[in-house]
Amino acid sequence: MSAATATDGASPAREVGLSIGGMTCAACAARVEKKLNALDDVSATVNFATGRAIITAPDSVPVQRLIDAVTAAGYRAGAPDQEPDAGPPGGTGTPGAEAARVRDLRNRLIVALVFFIPLSDLSVLWSLFPWSRFPGWQWILLVMAAPVVIWSAWPFHAAALRNARHGTATMDTLVSLGITAACAWSVYAMFVLDRDQAGLSVWQMLLHASGGGIYLEVAASVTTFLLAGRWYEARARRDAGDAMRELAEAGAREACVLSPDGTERQVPVGELRPGDRFVVRPGERIAADGEVEFGESAVDRSMMTGESVPADAAEGDTVAAGTVVVSGRLVIRAVKVGRDTQLAHLVALVEQAQSQKAAIQRLADRISGVFVPAVLVASGLTLAGWLLTGSSVEHAFSAALAVLIIACPCALGLATPAALMVACGRGAQLGIFITRYAALESSRAVDTVVLDKTGTVTSGVMAVAGVMAADGTSRESLLRQAGAVEQASEHPVAVAIGEAARAELGELPEAARFLAMPGLGARGSVDGQDVIIGREDLFTHLGVAVPDGLSGWCAGQESSGRTVVLAGWDGAVRGAFAVADTVKPSAAAAVADLRRLGLRTVLLTGDSQATARAVGSQVGTDEVIAGALPDEKVAVLRDLQARGHRVAMVGDGINDGPALAAGDLGIALGTGTDVAISAADVIVLRDDLGAVPDAIQLSRATLRVIRGNLTWAFGYNIAAIPLAAAGFLNPLIAGAAMALSSAFVVGNSVRLRHFGRPAAATVGGSEPVPAAEGEPTGTPAQVA
Repeated sequence: MSAATATDGASPAREVGLSIGGMTCAACAARVEKKLNALDDVSATVNFATGRAIITAPDSVPVQRLIDAVTAAGYRAGAPDQEPDAGPPGGTGTPGAEAARVRDLRNRLIVALVFFIPLSDLSVLWSLFPWSRFPGWQWILLVMAAPVVIWSAWPFHAAALRNARHGTATMDTLVSLGITAACAWSVYAMFVLDRDQAGLSVWQMLLHASGGGIYLEVAASVTTFLLAGRWYEARARRDAGDAMRELAEAGAREACVLSPDGTERQVPVGELRPGDRFVVRPGERIAADGEVEFGESAVDRSMMTGESVPADAAEGDTVAAGTVVVSGRLVIRAVKVGRDTQLAHLVALVEQAQSQKAAIQRLADRISGVFVPAVLVASGLTLAGWLLTGSSVEHAFSAALAVLIIACPCALGLATPAALMVACGRGAQLGIFITRYAALESSRAVDTVVLDKTGTVTSGVMAVAGVMAADGTSRESLLRQAGAVEQASEHPVAVAIGEAARAELGELPEAARFLAMPGLGARGSVDGQDVIIGREDLFTHLGVAVPDGLSGWCAGQESSGRTVVLAGWDGAVRGAFAVADTVKPSAAAAVADLRRLGLRTVLLTGDSQATARAVGSQVGTDEVIAGALPDEKVAVLRDLQARGHRVAMVGDGINDGPALAAGDLGIALGTGTDVAISAADVIVLRDDLGAVPDAIQLSRATLRVIRGNLTWAFGYNIAAIPLAAAGFLNPLIAGAAMALSSAFVVGNSVRLRHFGRPAAATVGGSEPVPAAEGEPTGTPAQVA
């Protein structure tokens, strides 16, 4: 169950998660959802594909009452990290339940195939050569059909009986009624009707639309086809959740805690507390989000970010739970543990996103809820209609049975959640976390991407971009004197100059009598010389002029958007440094990819116009907006939206939180602040701006799959039911078509697992999902 949340008003509410067992189709999910929403002040969303219910309920409503409501609807419920109460296989939920369901369906399918194949062979034989029949041949068919239509088909019968006890009907009701009706009519035909006229139905059914008098092989074939479809569907749904389960299980199970006396002891990760110091050796997973206190190592972050190259971690660096230490021993101080880690937070966000529904999926669920009663009525009307027109009882029964069998709302109910579940899992493997379903819907309409500058397009770390020594001063002397003073300061510009000087000269002398002058610069004594460093205003105030040769260089650097710092001693300016925030290596390529996707790019920053234009020119954005404070960033987005643009905002800092929330689509870099991450629809963990176009392409690819699924699901039912009612589809073909419909939807969704892989990677030999118009080839747009 999830953490409590607060709602507006006097009655506090919290969010509860339940794992639902026993659901077999979308109509089941709709029934559970309706039952929960009937409770006072309760709002619930039930996802058939994930077997989860996300419920918002007042604190006054106990969890047991919610579980009782699910039980009253004929299903099982439990906490999401537990198996639902024991019951027959056939529910969704935890990995253990899914694995048990796959095994059960496989065993029932094997039995069905073992008996269905000889049953069909004998049917063909006795259809072609009636003279080969012998007394008691009917019993042989019954003995072969019984294990299939009773034991193998038992999940359908059990669900139908359970629904009947609660006065409801689902897709299983249709299947169970179809199988039972086919068997009952066959027994009647074989033992009551004239045996010479009760021909077997296989060849008649294949050559003509109507069936003959015996439907045992039809009942067995429908059971076999549906079990095969459900087995494939269950396997695909289990596989679709593997990526998220791998991520959720990436955390360490134990931690080696370092005691104050230096001794080490292994403890379960659940006993780790913030402030604890723990040791991680090569090959081990980091147990908590924390800060490195001692040691250096490469850290494999691929499970979290999708990056294939390990990142270096040293003293003072932050590391995340679930990542793997590759080369060295680290001593880490825990900062966030358990459910508070970034890994746990992201998994919770994605699970919540998987339980959300789009408007079109809610419509599909409502249709599924009334679909079964409508099909029962349609089947009855088909039977009555054919009889009233003078058709034979056998022909009328065959058409009514086909309607009963072919109508299945499963494809409709799986169309959206199956694709969303696969997309969320694959995105997580690539370091792209979709936290809200709205992100998928918004991504298709987005035409403008607004990029924050500092920390998003640029690294947020100042670096020396140029050094110029005045006439009569050597570069080495300038770096030595200025670096010695600046290394004593914590200002970002000073840190950049100090690091540049040490990188070129090595160790620097210490500055005596260091004095920081906020807003102006700093000064200190180096080798007996009084060294001053700061902006030009500081030297003007001191009455020291900038040499003409140096002044022109400084003006050129400032026009390029760089910050210029002067250094001087002995009453003269001796040189200058140009410092700039470095652009991320991936920024220009990412902007180019966004433009190839047909998106307009805007650089938005609170920095100066010159700096913003320089960065914008370097990465190739279409427009630059500078000098925008946090509230003004929101105003900029509102203005773009007022002009008809659908805007995606990309940012990482606290000041980007309001803008991320205001955009039609918010994309936060996971290296940023919690404020930015909580406000975003999509979280990108890779320190690579190229993940932004990847995220948009993943969203678009998922939408294409969803639309294809829904088009097929609606079109299939709209076309198939009238054809069956008109007598153009026999029950055997109807059963196969119904099973293939659900298998198609799930299989089409599973192709998203190969998003971002080479085009050659396909599932079952299927063709790659084509990139949307304008998407670059050879990129993650090539979805297998």
